[in-house]
Amino acid sequence: MIEGPLGRRIVLAGGSGYLGRHLSRTLADRGDDVVVLTRGSATTVNGVRHVHWDGAGLGPWAAELDGAHAVVHLAGKRVDARPTRRNVDELIRSRVEPVRVVGEAVRACARPPAVWVQLSTLAIYGDSGDTLLDESVLPSGIGPRQMVTVALAWETAFRQASSGIERTVLLRPGIALGGDDDPATARLRQLCRLGLGGPVAGGRQWVSWLALPDLLRIILRAIDQGDVHGLYVATAPEPVTNAEMMRTYRQLLGRRVGLPAPAVATRLGAWAMGSDPALALTGRRGFPRRLLDEGFAFETTRFEDAARAALAAAGSGRGRPAQLDAG
Repeated sequence: MIEGPLGRRIVLAGGSGYLGRHLSRTLADRGDDVVVLTRGSATTVNGVRHVHWDGAGLGPWAAELDGAHAVVHLAGKRVDARPTRRNVDELIRSRVEPVRVVGEAVRACARPPAVWVQLSTLAIYGDSGDTLLDESVLPSGIGPRQMVTVALAWETAFRQASSGIERTVLLRPGIALGGDDDPATARLRQLCRLGLGGPVAGGRQWVSWLALPDLLRIILRAIDQGDVHGLYVATAPEPVTNAEMMRTYRQLLGRRVGLPAPAVATRLGAWAMGSDPALALTGRRGFPRRLLDEGFAFETTRFEDAARAALAAAGSGRGRPAQLDAG
């Protein structure tokens, strides 16, 4: 196996999506030996090795885990799809199977990774109203199947698969904003430019967010610091309502008016676009209590600052199609 300048190999399972691309670049830039497990072709790009896997069974890729410092699991089918039974079953399978097979590979290692960092989602709480969601709040199991059932199955599979790992970190992030391929900002910018940037279904639902650089720092912290373990809510400390979010994007884009979207119109529009209306109609008010208690300092705490930076980065992009990562 190739060892990086720092003598540490970091394996990203499913690292070719939005978050994975930024994380692999950050790790490679600091000198780690980065291996991305991908369903695409084996190749090396900008110092990052891409190794083929199918996410369902063991193969030559499993040798990359033996002696690795960390495995970071990001794999999962994109969530922005119609919530049909078939699609939801596929969402569950696309998360559970890759986690299970990584667990099998870890158990076969002579030198298993020192830490497994697993990305989950704050959507595990469903539509939670005004409840402040920190690590002490248990998911009720009630809510849209495409959110709650998928996330519960995902985390259950992780707990079972990672039983042989000495240190595990489970992150429940909000919506990450930033980068020239930011799917959330691309969608919101499009709505505002079409004059549709008003509040959705009254706009009272909470949006938990964080700037992409802060999310990357949280993941690096989980990889690097041996005292980081267990569950963390990974959101900025000041969530906003849907109405506040849409108003901020309108102002930054110079759109004085945005038509509001009633719930019925949102459902019809989402179905027409092949999307999931629950992404806009449900809300979660996350609070990163453990991160703050442990001294993590967010670089971006104001939503306006994160949105402005995200729009600036999106404006520098090359028009790549937006894809929503899992979660």
